[in-house]
Amino acid sequence: MTLVRFSGFYYRYKGNEEYALNDVNLEIEQDRFILLAGETGSGKTSLIRCLNGLIPQFYPGFYKGSVQVDGKSNTEFTIAELSTIASIVFQNPENQLIAMNVEHEIAFGLENLGVPAPQIKKKIDDVVKLTEIGHLLDKAPFELSGGEQQRVAIASILALEPKILVLDEPTALLDPGLAQKILILLKKIQVKKKMTVIISEHRMDIVLPLADDLILMKEGKVIEYGAAKDVINGCNFKTLCINRPVIYSIFEQLSQNYELGRELPSSIPAAIKLLKEARQQ
Repeated sequence: MTLVRFSGFYYRYKGNEEYALNDVNLEIEQDRFILLAGETGSGKTSLIRCLNGLIPQFYPGFYKGSVQVDGKSNTEFTIAELSTIASIVFQNPENQLIAMNVEHEIAFGLENLGVPAPQIKKKIDDVVKLTEIGHLLDKAPFELSGGEQQRVAIASILALEPKILVLDEPTALLDPGLAQKILILLKKIQVKKKMTVIISEHRMDIVLPLADDLILMKEGKVIEYGAAKDVINGCNFKTLCINRPVIYSIFEQLSQNYELGRELPSSIPAAIKLLKEARQQ
């Protein structure tokens, strides 16, 4: 089932001459874990802003073409309506946390939607268990660590039961250990809820091994989209100025001198498998 469809979509911000998004054609399916990657300024954040109507409803500018999210136009439905389908966690979760404690934070969106109190209690219990933040319910958001704030922001959005969870640089403020824990949690949630998770992220070493699909962007265009294992072995991934996984880069060099097979690995397990196969040849 297609959840998101961009059709010949162009967009430039007010006052800018260059297009932030340039003839984007893209279809995103249900139940996928997707990595959105590209060079700085390639249009990743602008693409994300289209999913809940921030572009073009909040950010003024010129656009043409169409974007549909779960069959709803991002120009005809309000940001509030689209946000219940495609919810976004931004780079700094602290900017999204406004309540006096974590429990009220999770309940905030549900209360604004008029969800009955018994249902709110059940939804809070469900997302607290899923994100493992039961010990934080009585704490104020500003008392939490960066990783804890990220979990709370994710929990508050999951309570709304969106079909798409979008995260813009979710590990930017976290150390590698915490970043990996957050990403593994997101993969667990995606599998359990059968939802689509889209992550814009520069730290590809920890995201790419979890990704089903990979979207590559350059100069406002989607230049490739497909299964992650196929995209990383294509020319676009090799030539883009992005932080490719260390394992990939090592084996790219090795493949120039040794016959290791056609597919380059993006994770340690994949690298071990490749070496075993090469040894048996």
